[in-house]
Amino acid sequence: MTDAAPAEPTPSAAPARSRRRAWWIALLVVIVLLAGLARWASRPQQVASLVLSQASRALGLRITAKGVSEYTLGDTPRLVLRDVTAQRDGDATPVLRADRIALSVPMSTIRSRGADVVVHRIELDHPQLDIGALQRWLATRPPTPQRPTPTLTDGFVATKGVVTGDGWIIDRLEVYVPKLAPHRIVRGTLRGRMVAGSTRVPFDVAATLSQPEMPTGLGVAGKVTVQRPDWSLPMDLVLRGVPDLSHGIAVDRLAMGARARYVSPTTTLPFRLGIGGRATYAQGVHLAPFGLALRQGDAIPDLTASGRLDWTNALSLDMAGTIAKWPSAWPELPAPLHRPRGPLPMRLAYTGPIDFSGEAALHLASGSTTFDGRFRTPRVLAWLDASSKGTPLPPLVGRVSTPRLEFPGVTMDGVEVEFSDGE
Repeated sequence: MTDAAPAEPTPSAAPARSRRRAWWIALLVVIVLLAGLARWASRPQQVASLVLSQASRALGLRITAKGVSEYTLGDTPRLVLRDVTAQRDGDATPVLRADRIALSVPMSTIRSRGADVVVHRIELDHPQLDIGALQRWLATRPPTPQRPTPTLTDGFVATKGVVTGDGWIIDRLEVYVPKLAPHRIVRGTLRGRMVAGSTRVPFDVAATLSQPEMPTGLGVAGKVTVQRPDWSLPMDLVLRGVPDLSHGIAVDRLAMGARARYVSPTTTLPFRLGIGGRATYAQGVHLAPFGLALRQGDAIPDLTASGRLDWTNALSLDMAGTIAKWPSAWPELPAPLHRPRGPLPMRLAYTGPIDFSGEAALHLASGSTTFDGRFRTPRVLAWLDASSKGTPLPPLVGRVSTPRLEFPGVTMDGVEVEFSDGE
């Protein structure tokens, strides 16, 4: 008796068996993926290495994290990197350092592989940004097509930040941006302190961008104080402009207004300050063209002037304009100087330390009467402090030339007077 041949599967049984095999394969794949994901998540250093490798290639920087990293799965995966450094090959100074960077990204962003860029939250602890290294890196970046603006739903926070420039630093920097979205207004707050030599400038301001994409409008409002060992200048400041990052760091159409007070141990002098022009940063701060206006000061002259300001290793200022009137708190000058025909044309030039402790040159004209002299701002401020009981003339060195000088009962023609500040 011969063995019977195995029965051929019926047409209805074959698809069922194929479906069972497919389910087993799918289940096996899921198990393998879950095991791999669990193994991957249990090794946050591998996740960090992969992320940093991708970011390094995209940015053209060598980005490393030497500290212990963390990676947490869930509805919102969270990656924490510690002791992070971002540095351009061949540059001795890192662009950025940070004690800790924490990034929370929803699964939808991960599944879209970057097509849908939504980030919940970014946190930076003690970030340290070097402006010179940043500019050198930006100069090497090729032009790239406009990329979609990411959406930030739960805030950007930077604490204990430091920004280093040439001859100055910003420390104690705290930055908070609650939300970011394409073509929407961006609001944030900045607190910190700029330090340049013995000058301190603490600030606490709110900043607004009309949109994150360039070009955009910038607005800043808040409190800024210039602090020196012997005086301070608190200001309620409002600033607006148009940032330009196409060729370095610049702000076009800069306009700043402030209610200010010069405060010393014995004197308080309120006035209004206005500055306008184009600001750029390239191995220092440059304002050109530069406009300056001072108003509503009893002992500070009302003036309007324009020129150029450069702050690199030293401060350089060169501007020409007019003084609207002789300050009411200053002693009255003899005729005809006390009644100038219209505003007094002036020219001011200064090159020296940022605190204006160096010597400045001043030229004034009223008709045929001219003054050419030099002064030091700290001595003039000290004279303002003691003007009610000290010498009636400000501490200037120079020469006055006038065709006629009139005192009570005395008229002198063709007068030239030289005087010094008694130093």
